[in-house]
Amino acid sequence: MSCCRTCEAGVGATVAELVRAIETADSKGAMVVAVNQLAAARDVAAIPSLITVLGYNNPGAAVAAVNGLAALGSAAVPALLEQIDGYNYGARAWAIRALALIGDPRALPVLLETARGDFALSVRRAAARGLGTIRWALLPADQAAIAQRDVLEVLTQATADPEWVVRYAAVAGLQTLATDLVNPEEKPLILAFLRRIFEQDETPTVQARARLALDALAAPH
Repeated sequence: MSCCRTCEAGVGATVAELVRAIETADSKGAMVVAVNQLAAARDVAAIPSLITVLGYNNPGAAVAAVNGLAALGSAAVPALLEQIDGYNYGARAWAIRALALIGDPRALPVLLETARGDFALSVRRAAARGLGTIRWALLPADQAAIAQRDVLEVLTQATADPEWVVRYAAVAGLQTLATDLVNPEEKPLILAFLRRIFEQDETPTVQARARLALDALAAPH
């Protein structure tokens, strides 16, 4: 199917027809178009097919699938978590990115494990960013407090990551965490870590991000 025919198939098409367009795509470009159209449908019935796309050797299609899953939010989380151990590494990495964008606390164990030590820096960065975007209101306060301590521990460890992009993501995560703390008495610890990063990190970009976080957290709200 050509890209033009794929575009035509997306107009008013059912989810089944959009899935069929993915299955019959005869080029990587046509595949990307078809996946974007399925993602744009924002239909929970598309979740299994979007997850399947994560395992294809097509980064453009995977990005479209991740964005589609993220747009569906918490509805996509159970299926992502159910299958995550069975993914090949590439698909797992894309699934981590989707979970990080969604911010559902059910993904915390996976995000914590990944941020602690995945061998791919881009996946560690995505996990660290995801830890900073957890929607804590979805958890009871007592559970959120416990989970936030785990997140604080992992993000502070990530500020020592050898890759600056991971440290940068960890700083951003710490800033967000500091604004959502169930126990505000932990905020001084976060501020101390951010000051240390600003003073000691070897990368000016990370230092600047820490300064930005400190200024934002010091501003009246």
